[in-house]
Amino acid sequence: MASHRILVADDHEVVRQGLRVLLEAQPGWQVCGEAITGREAVQKVKELKPDLVVLDITMPDLNGLEALRQILKIAPRTQVLVLTVHESDEVVSRVLAAGARGYLLKSDAGRDLVAAVEALSQRKSFFTPRVAERVLEGYLKGNGKDQKQAGSPAAVDDSLTQREREVVQLLAEGRSTKDVATQLSISIHTAVTHRANIMRKLKIHSVSDLVRYAIRNNLASL
Repeated sequence: MASHRILVADDHEVVRQGLRVLLEAQPGWQVCGEAITGREAVQKVKELKPDLVVLDITMPDLNGLEALRQILKIAPRTQVLVLTVHESDEVVSRVLAAGARGYLLKSDAGRDLVAAVEALSQRKSFFTPRVAERVLEGYLKGNGKDQKQAGSPAAVDDSLTQREREVVQLLAEGRSTKDVATQLSISIHTAVTHRANIMRKLKIHSVSDLVRYAIRNNLASL
């Protein structure tokens, strides 16, 4: 069995430790690092250069979907296996549009994690069984042709820049504008400008509306 260096990114310690046990039970497989936020996952990809990342979608500071985009941008040859409890068509669509080639439900991890890692290491795709059925159904129905239509998940995300999506998540998590500026290493004036641009683009007028938008579009969780 080939050797693999794997980064595990999940904000729950029990999940991270469980994944480590499953992965390191395979000869030559090493969990080279762990991350508890999406931003930390991106940073550790830069530092550790893992072969593969096991990435949760719902994480604080920077959600897994945004982390996925940034990881594939800075390390396009790194394989990313999305591990999540979410199986809705909307989430699946977003993950695929962001470039992931592996999608595994946490409920299936005990059975399919090793197979998923092996598939991605060979540059093949792997989808948890229920998701695979939906992907096939969508392909057969030709849904892929309509992904960029107004109102689709991809179209909603495209209305904001990467930095604006980061600001949305931090504000939705209850961070002040000053906190946002500190976290993103930008000036308070720039943070205020981003917030104003976001409100204008999304045609919303309050933080509560912004929180609802973030949750509805998987940029933040309850």
